[in-house]
Amino acid sequence: MTQTVFVLNGPNLNLLGLREPEIYGTQTLDDIAGMLEDRARELDLEIDVRQSNHEGHLVDWMHEAQAVGAKAVLLNAGAYTHTSVALHDAIKSIRTPVIEVHLSNPHTREAFRHKSYVGMAAKGTIAGFGATSYLLALEAAAKL
Repeated sequence: MTQTVFVLNGPNLNLLGLREPEIYGTQTLDDIAGMLEDRARELDLEIDVRQSNHEGHLVDWMHEAQAVGAKAVLLNAGAYTHTSVALHDAIKSIRTPVIEVHLSNPHTREAFRHKSYVGMAAKGTIAGFGATSYLLALEAAAKL
């Protein structure tokens, strides 16, 4: 039976490829989804890639991941990483492992990005490798 990994993306990630390419790269979210789909097939996984600019959608999707028995959630919460107690609590409330993902390394950026409510609850964090961060997180999820 193929297991599903949810790939949840937060605010402004719909603008990847356009928004600050010097920080986030030139690949779009669709490009990243394609890379993940290719690798997921090799790992006998399915992926479900979603993006929302709304915090509640991310919370609902994490609950859904648990309800459908997803193998893991890869979560790039964008700016909500640094502000959302709701996402922290949602991660803590589900049994599905959550891996925090970032394109850039928040610890090398502005001080307000150094605190991660998501990271405080997640199984682990992969950051700073551009789009490859997602692939590394998928590899980690496959081994869970």
